[in-house]
Amino acid sequence: MKAQPKASHFVNGDWLEDEAGEVIEVTYPYTGEVIARLHAATPAVIEAAIASAEAAQAEWAAQAPVERARILQRAVAIIRARAEELAQLETLDTGKPIQETRVADWPSGADALEYFAGLAPTLTGETIPLGGDFAYTIREPLGVCAGIGAWNYPSQIACWKAAPALSTGNAMVFKPSEMTPLGALKLAEIFVEAGLPAGIFNVVQGYGPVGAALATDPRIAKVSLTGSVPTGAKVYQAAAAGMKHVTMELGGKSPLIVFDDASIEDAVGAAMLGNFYSSGQICSNGTRVFVQKGIKAAFLKRLAERTGAILAGDPLAEDSQFGPLISAAQHAKVMAYIETAKREGARLICGGASGNEGALFVQPTVFADVTDDMTIAREEIFGPVMSVLDFETEDEVVARANGTQFGLAAGVFTGDLARGHRVIGRLQAGTCWINAYNLTPVQMPFGAVKASGLGRENSRAAIEHYTQVKSVYVGLNPVDSPY
Repeated sequence: MKAQPKASHFVNGDWLEDEAGEVIEVTYPYTGEVIARLHAATPAVIEAAIASAEAAQAEWAAQAPVERARILQRAVAIIRARAEELAQLETLDTGKPIQETRVADWPSGADALEYFAGLAPTLTGETIPLGGDFAYTIREPLGVCAGIGAWNYPSQIACWKAAPALSTGNAMVFKPSEMTPLGALKLAEIFVEAGLPAGIFNVVQGYGPVGAALATDPRIAKVSLTGSVPTGAKVYQAAAAGMKHVTMELGGKSPLIVFDDASIEDAVGAAMLGNFYSSGQICSNGTRVFVQKGIKAAFLKRLAERTGAILAGDPLAEDSQFGPLISAAQHAKVMAYIETAKREGARLICGGASGNEGALFVQPTVFADVTDDMTIAREEIFGPVMSVLDFETEDEVVARANGTQFGLAAGVFTGDLARGHRVIGRLQAGTCWINAYNLTPVQMPFGAVKASGLGRENSRAAIEHYTQVKSVYVGLNPVDSPY
């Protein structure tokens, strides 16, 4: 089973290889088979990518927005026409079940490209009357943007960053995670096929030093990162030294609050989606599930029943619902958290062991009687481990939900919509749901507060982070000067 691309990098509209770069072995998480061997970008590759982006960006920005939109729309059509091929590539790259990658990865990326293609031609400035004189504003692209991706949704992330950047006239140099490098290369190839000028979207592979080189290069105007909080802090610091624009989409330890008047079936379904989808490897997951004491027993009983019915197995099998973790290191990390939870006194409801389907599987795991000071309630695990905590009152659960450095997401389940809105209004999180969880349509801003990040992706809000406003004062009267 191979997925070897033509070369490691895509620069200035074509494939580029430099075998002097450190070897990157891409493995299929289900079998451990090496499906591709790439090379990390050398300084020469990085220079070629940034230089080509800088050379091409001004002409791209000068095109009419509707012309840029047409190219992005052609890319959307190609992605949708090749949906099955791209889903299979995503499954090989990530180990996620094919039933997920068919609906949640490239389709979400295509939606983002389509949305921003439609939005870009509508962006205008404003005129400001000043009593004879007037002023106006222009929204301009930033220039060359760097995108640094994560391994859990590699192709979606590449599209989510490329769509607002390219539609508004920027160029981008994108570095995917070294663990999932294949989708971004396919996106670059699709863009060129759709008519994107050479140099506007470049892909370079590599580890941390490649990302650092992009974040510190003076020609890069903006850095957009999806990753962990520690990585975000490093990249933010590097970008700040050059006064660069940044978007940071980082980790979380998000609360999902279930009141006793909620639909237990819906709340259980949301809790499972918010902990077990993509084997729990989602930054916005609601991994702290606060359940009001009146329905705790019923909630846990139904949760155990439904979790026990999850079908784990070969990600390419049509009926598989649950796949392996991304790597041996991630598997070891998740298993260590499970052992810590047992040692600290959390009550195991189900799971709690490695799965029998392959080396990197972890059973969907639920712990009850979790307290706020336990490690699994404080630290991001990024695996299929759910913490269920009890609560009695609204004020209590709001205070406990906010008692974390993170602030990415939050959810509330209740039959009382007034309470739902009231509680959401008090929660410190950037992306929230009432009687739903982890739905992220491109029309809705996605982002965080506190240590979980800054800036927003998707929706019209993303435009603010890929453009800058120029103000122009127009004098129509003689200059009034005291000199």
